[in-house]
Amino acid sequence: MRAPVRDLPELHSTKAARLLAAAGDLLIGRGARGFTVADVAARAHVGKGTVYLYWATKEDLLIGLIGRAFLRLLDDLIERLDADPDLARPSRFCPAMLQIATNQPLIAALQRHDDDLLGALTDHPRSIALDGALGPGAVLDAVLPIWRGNGLARNDWDGDDQNFALHSLITGVAFSLIGLGQHSADVEDPLGVLGTAVTAILGPEHANQKQLRAAASEIGDFLREGQAAALQLIDAPDAGS
Repeated sequence: MRAPVRDLPELHSTKAARLLAAAGDLLIGRGARGFTVADVAARAHVGKGTVYLYWATKEDLLIGLIGRAFLRLLDDLIERLDADPDLARPSRFCPAMLQIATNQPLIAALQRHDDDLLGALTDHPRSIALDGALGPGAVLDAVLPIWRGNGLARNDWDGDDQNFALHSLITGVAFSLIGLGQHSADVEDPLGVLGTAVTAILGPEHANQKQLRAAASEIGDFLREGQAAALQLIDAPDAGS
């Protein structure tokens, strides 16, 4: 499946790209409540009216930043999976996904419900829709049946129970990585521990090469569908409302 065609303004306009960079810096530095559209324009060295050529409101601009963070997550996973289908193994995929997600400040802030940084964006319908469709939990929901169907996860355990255990594990490690865990400093390689723990939950990865390639292809298709969903949520102000 091909990646969706993108028509994001920054691909065609250096001004839009500067505005996004400026808004991202201000959001990380001051939090969503700490700056105005005029501040974004001044930082990007354009007139305030230029912002409204691309985004109707400050909210649309900031939701766009969150959506682009999810796009970067998906892009990175797809690129790695295309280069190395062995990444489809649960013991490798889960640590890679979590590493990428927690290195995206806006995704990490959304996961920890950081009101100081995101303000009202934390509970905004489009933020919730993005996380519900593309966050680590949503990705796990999609890939677990793929693993179970391709010899990469045990099938002698109820799928819902297995899903719950896997979610609990990922959530706990994620909270440690983004600074909410109590014992993260005691572990030198939390992602390595995660890979081992995933295997303990899902069982040995018995897939042959054909099954592994099939799993990589199916996961890639899901991630590309996620790209289209992210673009829709970025471009449609009423989506998720």
